[in-house]
Amino acid sequence: MTNDKLTYQESVRYLYGLQKYGIKFGLSKTANLLAAFGNPHLGRAYVHIAGTNGKGSVAAFLASILQKAGLRVGLYSSPHLVRFTERFRINGEEMEKDEAAGLIAEIREAFSSREPPTFFEATTAMALIYFARKNTDLAIMEVGMGGRLDATNVIEPIVSAITNISMEHQDFLGNRLMDIAREKAGIIKEGVDLITAATQASVIKTFEITARDRRAPLWRVGKEIRYRTTGSGFHYRGPVLRIGGLALGLRGRLQARNAALALGIVERLMEKGVDVSDEDIRHGLRETVWPGRMQVVGTDPTILLDGAHNPQALRALARSIRAEFRYRRLILVIGVMADKAIAGMMRTIVPLADYLICTRPIYSRAADPEVLMAEALPLGKPGETVQPLSGALIRAKEIADTGDLIVVCGSLFTVGEALTHYFPELERPDW
Repeated sequence: MTNDKLTYQESVRYLYGLQKYGIKFGLSKTANLLAAFGNPHLGRAYVHIAGTNGKGSVAAFLASILQKAGLRVGLYSSPHLVRFTERFRINGEEMEKDEAAGLIAEIREAFSSREPPTFFEATTAMALIYFARKNTDLAIMEVGMGGRLDATNVIEPIVSAITNISMEHQDFLGNRLMDIAREKAGIIKEGVDLITAATQASVIKTFEITARDRRAPLWRVGKEIRYRTTGSGFHYRGPVLRIGGLALGLRGRLQARNAALALGIVERLMEKGVDVSDEDIRHGLRETVWPGRMQVVGTDPTILLDGAHNPQALRALARSIRAEFRYRRLILVIGVMADKAIAGMMRTIVPLADYLICTRPIYSRAADPEVLMAEALPLGKPGETVQPLSGALIRAKEIADTGDLIVVCGSLFTVGEALTHYFPELERPDW
């Protein structure tokens, strides 16, 4: 048992060592890796999901519905919260650690040490090989960054989806919204349906032009796909499907839009012969689980974890907190990655707080808490910096009273480490 665990840890450590090669866009290394394994990804069924926020939630809704429909469903997502193996799931079950170690060893043998893949290229190849070997009926692939040159774009999906677009990763995707939209539009394939929940007119125009050029049918949430939420639940109306009174397993105001996008994908799959009943949809949406997103992990005081890591996601979090929670004081614990839009993030979420604790997870890309506090200072909120993150969580609990709300946010890395604090049975994060 110990040797197996060490082998797994060493294997994951080796993969993370590939991060020294940075982020390199392009499909050739992923394609070459897959070719060494006989191109197991070809001829298989995929749904490809890109976008700025909500990719994981849409994928989780979709996977839950399709699993209820009796399909063997693969799900590739990133980053992970605690365990590296979370990135590779089949019907909700993570890849086994010994299987991960074995597959990493195989991939290591397949590439040249002179031209190694990046971390994400290697993990994407792992996912595609794994899903092929496990003979999934369909695999849901979440884009890592952008779309056009993202490693996941080696697949030929049967349906593509783009959740939404906002400013992100400008160093890699461009400094204008339209630059980012064009990169996301790179997942649109010849003749393959695209469903999008994007709202900006210029972004939609970009998608329309690309879809027309590639003869890809385009379906939009808010146009062909509509939804509303009332006291009796979530109600969906698409080109074919009409279903109401649904309950969603994920909290947060934006989850209704994510669920609508997932159902838009379901409709396109049904058109292609996938058998999904109304009951599959009802049970699938209600039983969806996606940790670290509006997740309550404690009461008296209430403790809420959310992986919101950009201004758009934090605005949605703030709206959801106002709508769904009643509290006396809000104590905000925030840790952010250094390459994020820190000033915009702090301006978005800090005004909601009564007390602020700036911290950082144990991750190399995390911003110095003093940088966060400097950005928050003009907002006039009392607070302090506390390191490490576990100390910040203890401090928040010390100063909180019954009736208060502790919100932990700013990064999925922050939330992942927080989960290991609140649930000590979990292992230290695989980062």
